[in-house]
Amino acid sequence: MSIAKVTEVISSSEESFEHAIKEGVKRASKTLKNVKSVWVKDQNAMVDNGKVTEFRVTMMVTFVLDD
Repeated sequence: MSIAKVTEVISSSEESFEHAIKEGVKRASKTLKNVKSVWVKDQNAMVDNGKVTEFRVTMMVTFVLDD
């Protein structure tokens, strides 16, 4: 039997939402073992002088706990 836990992570990128997701998963995987999935809960962008300057995602990261 496996037990999983879910934690919320916020990540940002100056490139794109996809890059923010990939970087968030990469960073979360350094601390959390056995990351199995992410659910993108929210997306938003920061705007300065009419230009998008930063893409942000809020993700729910699921990882399996060690026995």
